[in-house]
Amino acid sequence: MTKAEIQFVRSLADKRVRDEERLFVAEGDKLIGEILQSGLRVRSLYAVEGHFEGRAECVTAKEMERLTQLKTASTSLAVVEQPRHKKPFAASAERLSIALDGVQNPGNLGTIIRLADWFGVEDIYCSEDTADCFNPKVVQATMGAILRVRVHYLPLAEFLRRSAESGVAVYGTMLDGEDIYGAELRQSGLIVMGNEGRGVSAACAESFTHRLLIPAYPPERQGSESLNVAMATGIVCAEFRRRARG
Repeated sequence: MTKAEIQFVRSLADKRVRDEERLFVAEGDKLIGEILQSGLRVRSLYAVEGHFEGRAECVTAKEMERLTQLKTASTSLAVVEQPRHKKPFAASAERLSIALDGVQNPGNLGTIIRLADWFGVEDIYCSEDTADCFNPKVVQATMGAILRVRVHYLPLAEFLRRSAESGVAVYGTMLDGEDIYGAELRQSGLIVMGNEGRGVSAACAESFTHRLLIPAYPPERQGSESLNVAMATGIVCAEFRRRARG
């Protein structure tokens, strides 16, 4: 492969280039296999001998090490066109969705997308300062869930306001919230999770119709100050789905 091809793939580690080209990089046979079946268009596919033969440009292990955006090179790498989703006016009042306000850590975002896929949440609405879902670390952390969950970036405070005005239940996780295990939960609505350090911004919190707390056990125990945002998202989604089954 040419030096220009290697430089182009490497350039996609930069969000500005990804946004301009509307592309992202995926690595690994399992993930790429899912992408090939998903309907997304694969612009380029590179693989070492014995992988995706007849579909991929064969490269050496050394070339793959120059292409990879991970710590350890995979046996295959694809350059894929980003899916295009229509920007919604407000969240659906009929389904459960997630909103993320300033989640910065790519690993957390990738895990939340994977959790959404597990719990049947089809849409995640992100503030514009939330980590990029097409960051290579996020893509890999989703384990293929990025292909099934729609991730939208928009002015989140305004979106939450419109959603609440449209009758959508907007649930915020707050330290002064009601114990989630005793609170009344609808089967649909919008779950808002905040930044790893700051939590949910005041502008977004203004639109909450319900404030929830994940309580420590026992309540008087002096333990960790807070939960990891991805872990908290999993707990909240699990409780919503548990109620739906009951």
